[in-house]
Amino acid sequence: MACWCETNDKEKTKSIKEAEARIAALEVKIEEDTAASARLATEIKNTEQEVSKNQESLDQATAIREKELAEFNAEEKEMLEAISALKAAVTVLSKHHGGASSAFLQVAAETAQDDQ
Repeated sequence: MACWCETNDKEKTKSIKEAEARIAALEVKIEEDTAASARLATEIKNTEQEVSKNQESLDQATAIREKELAEFNAEEKEMLEAISALKAAVTVLSKHHGGASSAFLQVAAETAQDDQ
């Protein structure tokens, strides 16, 4: 019986020491993981704030571009109407001035080319 107690005592003592060492290692691991978790939580928070700021900037830029597009479309429409009116005026003037119309059209074409 004494032999069994000695052997059993040695094994239990060894198991207890191994378990205590594992507990200490796991406690260190828990502390490391807790620190990593806190760091990552901070990084996530900062990234979310950055994404929010970037989204706000994107929304503002989109609104500006939409406003500029509307202004451009309105200006383009006015320019196209002005061009149509000028073409109609040239047609009307050429009908009233007969032979002089070709000279007028030639001058108008040269002026348009000079503008480009």
